[in-house]
Amino acid sequence: MTEIATGALPGLTWTDHSGVLVVTMDRPPANALNHSLVASLRTLFTELAAQAVPAPVVLTGAGTRFFTAGGDIKELEGTGPAEIEGRMRNFHGVLVALDRFPRPLIAAINGHCVGGGMELALFADTVLATPNARFGFPEINHGLLPADKGIQRAERLIGARAVRSMVLSGDLFSAEEAVRIGLVDRLEEPDTLLTSAITVARAAGAKAPVLYSALKRSVNDPDDARDERSLADTIAAAKNYFEDPVAAGLRTGWNRDKVSSSRQSTDR
Repeated sequence: MTEIATGALPGLTWTDHSGVLVVTMDRPPANALNHSLVASLRTLFTELAAQAVPAPVVLTGAGTRFFTAGGDIKELEGTGPAEIEGRMRNFHGVLVALDRFPRPLIAAINGHCVGGGMELALFADTVLATPNARFGFPEINHGLLPADKGIQRAERLIGARAVRSMVLSGDLFSAEEAVRIGLVDRLEEPDTLLTSAITVARAAGAKAPVLYSALKRSVNDPDDARDERSLADTIAAAKNYFEDPVAAGLRTGWNRDKVSSSRQSTDR
C-alpha cells in the first residue's frame, strides 16, 4: 500500500483494512452523486489504477439507508447545457475508470442503489446487498437519463428485456429480485455486509494480480471506440432533455416533492 491507503476527498473517504481499501461515499442524507463526489470517485480510481499493484476495493455508502440515491438533481437547478456536458463527461469517466480497474472491486450495497448508483454497482466484480436494498433506473420519471455506458453495461450483464423494463418504467425493485436477475450475487444482513465484502475482496486479491487483471479485462472487454460513442450519445441526449420543457417539469416537480417530504419528516 502507498500513501493513498487512507484519506478523503469531497464526499468520499477510504480506509485500509489490512490490504483491502474500503471506499465510502459519504454525503448525508442520501449519498447523492453531486459534481464533487463524482470527481472524487474518478480521481481515486484513476490514481489507484496507476499503482503497480492496486489494493482490492470495497465500495459502499455511509449510513444504513442509501448506497447512493444517484445523481443530485438539486445541483442541476440554474445550470446550463455546458455544465450538463461537463457533468456527463465526468460521470462517464468514472464508469470508464471502474471498467478498467485491474483489481477486485466489490460493491457492498447498504441501502437504496438507484440511478447512478446502479451504474456504479454494474461495474463491480461482485455485488453484496442487504435485504432492505432497492434498485432501479428511475431517471425517466425525474426528467433525466442514465449514461449510455451504464445502460450498455446493464444490457450485457442482465439482458435487454430486463433492462428495457427497468429504464422505460423507472420502477424500483427489491434486493431479492436483484439476486434473481443476476445483478446481486448474494444478500447479507446489515451487520455482516462490510465484513463479508472485505472477505470476498481479500480472497480475490490473493489471486495472482497479472492473471486477475488479464481475465477481468477479457470479461469486461473495454473498448475505447465504443466508449467514445457512448459518451457522444450521452452528451447529445443530455443536451436534448435538459432543454425539453416536459423533462424540466419532471425535474422541478421531483425537487419540490423531495423538499416537501423533507419538511414533513422534520416536522414529525
